[in-house]
Amino acid sequence: MDKTLIVTNDFPPRPGGIQAFLHNIALRLDPQQVVVYASTWKRGREGAEATARFDAEQPFRVVRDRTTMLLPTPRVTRRATELLRAHGCTAVWFGAAAPLGLMAPALRAAGARRLVATTHGHEAAWAQLPASRGLLRRIGQSTDTLTYLGEYTRSRIAAAIGPEAAARMVQLTPGVDEKSFHPDSGGAEVRARLGLADRPVVVCVSRLVPRKGQDTLIQAMPRILAEVPDAVLLIVGGGPYAKELHRLAETTGVADSVRFTGAVPWEELPAHYGAGDVFAMPCRTRRGGLDVEGLGIVYLEASATGLPVVAGDSGGAPDAVLEGETGWVVPGGSAEQAAERIVALLQDPELRRRMGERGRAWVEQRWRWDLLAERLEGLLHSS
Repeated sequence: MDKTLIVTNDFPPRPGGIQAFLHNIALRLDPQQVVVYASTWKRGREGAEATARFDAEQPFRVVRDRTTMLLPTPRVTRRATELLRAHGCTAVWFGAAAPLGLMAPALRAAGARRLVATTHGHEAAWAQLPASRGLLRRIGQSTDTLTYLGEYTRSRIAAAIGPEAAARMVQLTPGVDEKSFHPDSGGAEVRARLGLADRPVVVCVSRLVPRKGQDTLIQAMPRILAEVPDAVLLIVGGGPYAKELHRLAETTGVADSVRFTGAVPWEELPAHYGAGDVFAMPCRTRRGGLDVEGLGIVYLEASATGLPVVAGDSGGAPDAVLEGETGWVVPGGSAEQAAERIVALLQDPELRRRMGERGRAWVEQRWRWDLLAERLEGLLHSS
């Protein structure tokens, strides 16, 4: 079988959704046929030790560049072509099309027969700006396939890269580890530890940044508490917006009904999803469309855990919800509409059960990692 070189900045132990996306698919490829060329997570002894431990545990070869951010410079391009030749790789997967896909012509000249570049939310932003739009067009024209998350990102990227390259776009989404995220993931233990055993819990699992909408949930809490007085909002995750969110909970007068866990290790995330009765993340688009949700894998992880979801309408987030079946989509930033849907779910156990079961079944049918890895294999090794 042909070997694949994965070129990426987005790889663990660097945390994040794109990192988990790439790692989960890489783990499902033949480890003897994969080489990863990645940036260094962070400099310093602690970062180096964490990276070394992680790399040693992988079933495939991981080569780290000395820089914390790979860019398509002559040096990085030369290193990538050296790895391609040294390991006999004939396929390349760019973990993020922009900007690494600009190395595609050099790698093709070095012997790559198939070049696949994956797009996320930021490529849709590139498509809106004149300078980066031209670079994105070059990437589309020099690779064999650009993958996309959903119709929102596809339509914007397709308009930038031209009809010939757009015709070669193929959907490739993140998936869900349905064996880790499931209804019996340990939520009862988390609830007990946090003193929430008998309270209705709205859980939000995400990085704490303005786009995700944790502030909207806090602003919705007075309305929710008016109908469900013992409800609690459980905010799981860390990030730069943490101080503002704590302050907002105080000024809104709901601090006693909002719990912040801070960052949680990945292996504990399924149990934290399971601690909720409803999952909500009313994400919104910001900065004139430059800060947008690419898909929202958290909604699918919640569905796999058996929770109904309330999502925002930013970007591709609605693609992760079957409207009225696995949950609802509300306008991002609307505390009133988020509260209305959350209250409806908290007050109706049968509705929660039905939506949770439908969400779990949908994940098993459509969003499993093994199905997505097979799709990528086909793209990398098709003639």
